[in-house]
Amino acid sequence: MRQVVVGVADEQELMPPGASQGPVQAVSAMGFPSPARDYFDGGLDLNRLLVRDRVSTFIMRVSGHAMQSAGIHDGDEVIVDRSLPVRHASVVIVNLNGQMLVRRWHIDGPKVGLLSDESPLPVWLDEGDEVGVFGVITRCLHHVR
Repeated sequence: MRQVVVGVADEQELMPPGASQGPVQAVSAMGFPSPARDYFDGGLDLNRLLVRDRVSTFIMRVSGHAMQSAGIHDGDEVIVDRSLPVRHASVVIVNLNGQMLVRRWHIDGPKVGLLSDESPLPVWLDEGDEVGVFGVITRCLHHVR
């Protein structure tokens, strides 16, 4: 059985070397240690949770309001995976005639279009358009303000 000692530590014991002696005082947590401590297997790894392919994944900041119904707002960061195939209804980063856009990929038979929240109809791509899909958006990191 463990013996738990509850007491007040000396202020100097709690301060790291070189810390200032300002108005903020350090607090020491004392008491019964958590039983879950024995089962701890490492820290929270956001790469493991959010990234499928580390080599092909990028984070990009979005500006504009074209995809708010998809949950992508002005100033959000999106996780973009360049290794994923583009499918109907994928939200993609696309370079259309030199302009980078966030749009929903829309396929209707032989036609391909780009759909945004600003219009109920897609902008259909023509043969003269220069189109390059940068990648598929897999996650949005939305700022809580």
